[in-house]
Amino acid sequence: MLPGAALRVRTSKLWGAMADRIWTAALLVIGDEILSGRTQDKNVGQIALWLNIQGIRLKEVRVVADEMAAIGDAVTALRAGYDYLFTTGGIGPTHDDITVDAIAAALGLPVVVDDRARAILEAHYAARGGVTEARLRMARVPEGASLIENPMSGAPGIKIGNIHVLAGVPHIAAMMLESLTGKLEGGQPVVSATIGAHAPESEVADMLAATERAHEGCQIGSYPFFRDGSVGANFVIRSTDEARLAACEEDLARRLIALGYDPVAGGI
Repeated sequence: MLPGAALRVRTSKLWGAMADRIWTAALLVIGDEILSGRTQDKNVGQIALWLNIQGIRLKEVRVVADEMAAIGDAVTALRAGYDYLFTTGGIGPTHDDITVDAIAAALGLPVVVDDRARAILEAHYAARGGVTEARLRMARVPEGASLIENPMSGAPGIKIGNIHVLAGVPHIAAMMLESLTGKLEGGQPVVSATIGAHAPESEVADMLAATERAHEGCQIGSYPFFRDGSVGANFVIRSTDEARLAACEEDLARRLIALGYDPVAGGI
């Protein structure tokens, strides 16, 4: 084999392996207000959907209180266990916003005021009373960190290693995610299709398992409901291959019909 041909073969194999790799992420939700029930978390759903578009699977979510040790322990475990770790909450201007301090301590790094973050805050608050000591807290980062743009409220997010530190306010977190779109290494996005039926799970469980086994690269989740006096379930098929997804969807519909149920495309 010629050297150039050998290189193309090796490159092709490497590319195939990278394309098939499943990239993973964890989310650490930080805040006493979440655990107390005073605030309902809305970030899990939007971050999961955004990650999927980037070709990254959200595999674990943890919620911890505003406590240095709890945050540090979770950061240490999750950043080692997944390709990416995202955190939300605890990066505001008040004394209980300790996420930066906890992450820095977990990494063995000092906390410093980032010059670019300071400049961003000075520009943002120029007509709002200027940068106070409290507002300057939002320019603090673990040494060596880079910034995640925040076009909504000025105060940036933080990236250090595989850790991405986002605001806890959902619409601000969404803007930070937007600034990261297309900038993270990921795999193939997961696509999905839903079929609903007024079928008790217990009566179709074996059929669902057999259908999934028959379609490599597809997973079927069952989500039961009780509505208007009737039981049923929505069956969500997921795959990274649209052709496989379509074949599985068609097969599942046929099998439901064979069992006497009417499949509803898109779910019930």
